[in-house]
Amino acid sequence: MRHQTLFVLDFGSQYTQLIARRLRELKVYTEILPFQTPPEELRNRGVAGLILSGGPMSVGDKGAPKCLPGVFDLGVPVLGICYGMQLMTDMLGGLVESAKEREFGHALVNPESDSSLFGNLTDELRVWASHGDRITRMPEGFRSVATSVNAPIAAMEDQSRQFYGLL
Repeated sequence: MRHQTLFVLDFGSQYTQLIARRLRELKVYTEILPFQTPPEELRNRGVAGLILSGGPMSVGDKGAPKCLPGVFDLGVPVLGICYGMQLMTDMLGGLVESAKEREFGHALVNPESDSSLFGNLTDELRVWASHGDRITRMPEGFRSVATSVNAPIAAMEDQSRQFYGLL
């Protein structure tokens, strides 16, 4: 039997297994794959969507892991989480820079009510943050859909391509 699959590309986050487990609990067939998995393999395996996990590095670090550019041409929804959002930004022409202060621990995020990610949520969310970088320019086609004190772009979306990012 062939089915659609959601793949989590692993960039070294300590939460990669938790992300996959939560999706499986929702009855979504999910597999974790290495970040450098070729787009052709994803397509051949029935990719329905991708999650780019977080990771311990900064996208500007020498040797920082990067997925192959073709993953953004598969025509499937992509969600970048933390490092995954920053990597998506970097690879699609946006700008990621070091933040003046690291954000670690609980943070308050203010989402836009008209976003597809946060439309049914409250005006303020208490989240767990762990990053030292921030997005200072989004790639073309994206809009900011959430802010925090340390991250003016705490979440972003490009609805036309179904690309989403969360810090």
